[in-house]
Amino acid sequence: MAQDETGTARRHPAHEDLVRRWAAAVAAARTPDPGAADPSPRPYAEDLLRRWAEPQRRYHTTDHLLAVLDRIDVLEEYAGDPAAVRLAAWFHDAVYLPDRSTNEERSARLAERALPELGVDGARTAEVARLVRLTVGHDPGEGDANGAVLCDADLAVLASPPAAYAAYAAAVREEYAFVPPDAFRAGRADVLRHLLDLPRLFRTPYGAQAWEERARGNLREELAALTA
Repeated sequence: MAQDETGTARRHPAHEDLVRRWAAAVAAARTPDPGAADPSPRPYAEDLLRRWAEPQRRYHTTDHLLAVLDRIDVLEEYAGDPAAVRLAAWFHDAVYLPDRSTNEERSARLAERALPELGVDGARTAEVARLVRLTVGHDPGEGDANGAVLCDADLAVLASPPAAYAAYAAAVREEYAFVPPDAFRAGRADVLRHLLDLPRLFRTPYGAQAWEERARGNLREELAALTA
């Protein structure tokens, strides 16, 4: 997260808009219960936004969260439960330590703790957690409409124009600055090959038409540069 000259972290320019969008997603996901006094969603939003602004992040930042939410707005018509997909976007990298392999699982567990407190029922909470775990491999099953929307929104960065894609790749490298160059190249190449081996990167009609070809071109170019 950016800091001012005193070293104090600055709020993201979209902070209040994100708080509003979180509150709207929670309201859409809650099970109506006239007799219940659900807690305010704002403290939960503030906690999540603090997580997304942690200093170890270079790509998985608040900007990434905002981009995924914006893409879900574009893809919303394909989701069976847009509210669950939006909540999953908020949680999908809420726990993020580049040197750990348990980020998605810990993020899912965070959702499983927080959402019931906010009045979200067990079935929808379970769906949010399932979607968060799905982002490990970005390979939703046939007919998984919610998974297709979340994974497409998360992977849409791969279809960025060349300069933006280069900035994305550089940010990923910065997050893994502790990894020696040879090891990073090998590990990153494995990730790119996994993505290229998927029968389809994008599962929604919009994603397949708008993003698939350019994303595969970007992935192939990065892989070629890593393995040259």
